Amino acid sequence: MRSVLFIRHAKSSWDNAAESDFDRPLNERGKKDAPEMARRLLEKKVPLDSFISSPAKRARKTTGFFTAAYGLAQSNILLKAELYLPSIDVFYDVIEETSNQFHHLAICSHNPAITGIVNQLTNEIRVDNMPTCGIFAIKINIQQWQDFRKAEKQFWFFDYPKNYR
Repeated sequence: MRSVLFIRHAKSSWDNAAESDFDRPLNERGKKDAPEMARRLLEKKVPLDSFISSPAKRARKTTGFFTAAYGLAQSNILLKAELYLPSIDVFYDVIEETSNQFHHLAICSHNPAITGIVNQLTNEIRVDNMPTCGIFAIKINIQQWQDFRKAEKQFWFFDYPKNYR
């Protein structure tokens, strides 16, 4: 059984209007929410062996909190330019290109596409808007990632920072 976590980057700062969208950092809430969500995953004993992220600053910083919590080596982190403001198909392509040595992926990206992809995966749950630092998790019974698109996906859980506040 393989799993994929779809994570929207944590809350970003809009303090500097001259800053490019790509270079926006996390705000204070984002810096608090990302380690909290990583802690929740660890408490649930959610396995994670590879992290694929948009290279945008806010996504990289979010990824950093999760990978630090999991103690993942830099070799288990992959930045993919196509995950910055992606189309929904990009998620399928990125997953299907993943090395089969990894079984539990996390993908950090942006709205609106991340909301779009999670709503295509299963009929069990719909998400109106993927919240910042929200995590949508699925399980898939496949032997290789190349079979992801056509495989039946099983909803696992959906969590987000305000879920327990």
